[in-house]
Amino acid sequence: MRRRTGRLRTAAAAALFALGATLLAPPPLATAAGGPDDADYCQGQCADILPPGATGNATLADILASKVFGTHPAHSDDQLAPYGALASGYRSLTDDTLTDFFNDSSFGVPKDQIDKVTTPRDDVTITRDKKTGTPHIKGTTRYGTEFGAGYAAGQDRLWLMDLFRHIGRGELTSFAGGALANQGLEQEFWPQAPYTEADLQAQVDRIRDTNGARGKQAMDDAQAYVDGINAYREQSKNGRYFPGEYVLTGHVDAITNAGEIQPFKLTDLIALASVVGGLFGNGGGGEVPSALALLSAQQKYGVEKGTALWESFRERNDPEATKTLHDGQSFPYAVKPAKAEGTALPDAGSVTPEPLVHDRTGTAGAKKPAQEPVRAPAKYRKLEGLFKDGVLPKGAFDPTQHRGMSNALLVSGKRTASGHPVAVFGPQTGYFAPQLLMLQEIQGPGISARGASFAGVGMYVQLGRGQDYAWSATSAGQDITDTYAVDLCNTDGSPATKDSVAYRYHGECVPMEKLERTNSWKPTIADPTAAGSYRMQVFRTKYGTVTHRATIGGKPVAYTALRSTYRHEADSIIGFQMLNDPSYVRDAQTFQQAAQHIGYAFNWFYADSRDIAYYNSGLNPVRNPKVDPALPIKAAPEYEWRGYRPENNLTDYTPPAEHPQSVNQDYYVSWNNKQAADYDSAGFGNGPVHRADLLDDRVAALAAEGGVTRASLTRAMSEAAVTDLRGEDVLPELLRVLQSEPVTDPQLKKAVQQLDSWRRDGSQRRETAAGSHTYTHPDAVRLMDAWWPLLVKGAFAPELGGDLYQALGANLAIDESPSAGHGPTGAHAGSAFQYGWWSYVDKDLRSVLGDKVRAPLARPFCGKGDLSACRDTLLDTLREASGKTAEQVYPGDDSCKAGDQWCSDAIIHRAVGGLTHTAISWQNRPTYQQVVEFPAHR
Repeated sequence: MRRRTGRLRTAAAAALFALGATLLAPPPLATAAGGPDDADYCQGQCADILPPGATGNATLADILASKVFGTHPAHSDDQLAPYGALASGYRSLTDDTLTDFFNDSSFGVPKDQIDKVTTPRDDVTITRDKKTGTPHIKGTTRYGTEFGAGYAAGQDRLWLMDLFRHIGRGELTSFAGGALANQGLEQEFWPQAPYTEADLQAQVDRIRDTNGARGKQAMDDAQAYVDGINAYREQSKNGRYFPGEYVLTGHVDAITNAGEIQPFKLTDLIALASVVGGLFGNGGGGEVPSALALLSAQQKYGVEKGTALWESFRERNDPEATKTLHDGQSFPYAVKPAKAEGTALPDAGSVTPEPLVHDRTGTAGAKKPAQEPVRAPAKYRKLEGLFKDGVLPKGAFDPTQHRGMSNALLVSGKRTASGHPVAVFGPQTGYFAPQLLMLQEIQGPGISARGASFAGVGMYVQLGRGQDYAWSATSAGQDITDTYAVDLCNTDGSPATKDSVAYRYHGECVPMEKLERTNSWKPTIADPTAAGSYRMQVFRTKYGTVTHRATIGGKPVAYTALRSTYRHEADSIIGFQMLNDPSYVRDAQTFQQAAQHIGYAFNWFYADSRDIAYYNSGLNPVRNPKVDPALPIKAAPEYEWRGYRPENNLTDYTPPAEHPQSVNQDYYVSWNNKQAADYDSAGFGNGPVHRADLLDDRVAALAAEGGVTRASLTRAMSEAAVTDLRGEDVLPELLRVLQSEPVTDPQLKKAVQQLDSWRRDGSQRRETAAGSHTYTHPDAVRLMDAWWPLLVKGAFAPELGGDLYQALGANLAIDESPSAGHGPTGAHAGSAFQYGWWSYVDKDLRSVLGDKVRAPLARPFCGKGDLSACRDTLLDTLREASGKTAEQVYPGDDSCKAGDQWCSDAIIHRAVGGLTHTAISWQNRPTYQQVVEFPAHR
């Protein structure tokens, strides 16, 4: 929707004021004052960006104006255009033009750039700059500083924070309506962290009581932060400038102001943290589908050959995989034992997922509404049905996928033009409106940082910069979740069945703990016909929550998921506190020590004027070295984690020295790839072709040449961001097979020429010119999108057979192109090429061509290893692909008409509130991103 900046027509303005002029009232402001004067050693050479904009709250009038006139509140979309422009503007980028695409992230706000200053307390000010509206929080006391951070979070993300505390508690539908997408979200998340209120409070208490002075300070900071959120919540409700979504979902009446926005509390932060950690800091799990693939392979090829085939697809320590630590370092973790013990494979055909949802009524059971539809007054009619598909789209998040995302590029000062390190890095957290992250600067006693934090847990900057250093993270995904097979029993001594709700623990039959959530909803303005309810149920054991049931040797078992960070969702607050403390982090070593206090599975990167550094964090449990963590494990004392204490989910953890780490390697790249040799990343897909190669090839060349600058490193990132991984790293082998003999068929010859021309031009998905909405090689891109799933199936399915092909595909998706709405990240998500069978195709084709392949697949697939037969397979599938129309390849959706290639790829911010934004051209890059080069140090 095009933004209109002209004056509203008189009639339209009158209609808006009819909604209630007080809805537009601003929060209390103070007289403008000077910005912070804290030491800043970046000297104008630090930049960042976070689209669509800093402002994430919109009143009811703002939302209606957006729907009617296409307007947006100030600073809600002003970072979208420069972010989007980099996809075509990077090729001419210089250090001087970086701020055309990024914000200056210097500390403070120059006096001539001050927009507004809010003083929620006498001991804190919140200064907003004119360009982006970012809150710069300056406190004279610790409490005031954190109160201000919470108040600013309320100003920018009140509705979003409310959504996410309800998602974390499994109560989204009761809060925001029963749309199928809302049901899907709470059904995805709550089983991962099904806490009672006592569980949540116990985590708060544990942080305070077991971490000394830092733990007490962390919870004091969190309480001040919550107090600030609540102060804004009360003021905005009384002043009628609260987010309009509260009216649309029936929580507040726009006319009478009746209703309530529930106060926030400390336990909400734990619920919020469980969502964030589950999305980006988890790792491992998935052992049941992995076991099913192994069983399928053994059934087809026999135990020995089937196991070998499964291992070759698992690629758990592939020597050809790109590694972040490329100097030969080895950090053994979760390695395959020589002879595994305690493996608990199910009987074939016996596995059933644990049912979650029960007692559906009304629209929860796809029945007619239980109540009459609610009709809005005429002036609200434009807003009816706004959330009919849910406040968050179905599939927006999927914690069951081992989602990585985020990337990092760092070059040592030995290889840069200035002699100082250069870094371009950030988290790839998806695109939402408002954004899940929010920008902020926090300056106060013991805190000095600017950057991004997840809304609702932003008492500290989580990714950003300090006075003379910057840091960022990528999801690591190492194995911190195991699957145990518990023997089922009945406490009355009767024979156990798969439905039994008791299990054997250390020889005793003990009942499972049943955890429940009952949600109900009624019609609202935004969803006028929905009414219904249902109950969610999860069983919890001392080995984690039940996910599946099966039999082993005919005896019933339950499979459980045990995650080391379960019951410890917010313990990482200590590490973030340290990263924000300028008296603690003073160099690469102290940065690594701070990162050691973060329990989630992340790769952490650091840069200052002298050093670059890396550390892999996570609560890595110490296992019995005889168990294979890639498969389910028998629940018995000898196979438990070492030192395991189920009452609080504590155990022995691998010491910091055993975590991948480094200081001053010539360069680092990370895009959720393998960290180091012998370090298992817990899932399929770490082979010779990985999207990290798009970074590694470019940064390695830059580092070898030397003279790296901020602009040149950003160009490397940006070029990788518009490159098709299949085209750059697999198409050369595909073409070698096709061109092993002359291609004579005119249709196929043309297709091969188009693909070859695209490859020679860089295999990119970029526009002919900014805003053209047409790719430079549209036909070749369409061919690759149509051909890839066909060629993979044509090469592998005949030999694997349908069952095994499907079982392996359940562990690693076949494709995740930008337009693949079926992929793990869904459509219009930006992130692409994380999941796919490119390594399998690459290894197989190189074997067919007679190239050297280290750790090849266990058997040939394409043409059963015969070059001529493989060529026939590729030609047949290419012929089928070339016959597909653009409308067939890009079928269209609610945002794009069928056949629109550019739109099918385009990034569209998924609305989690009432505002929507213009689509931007696809680019595979971090959502929040920093470009930093410190010329000085304390």
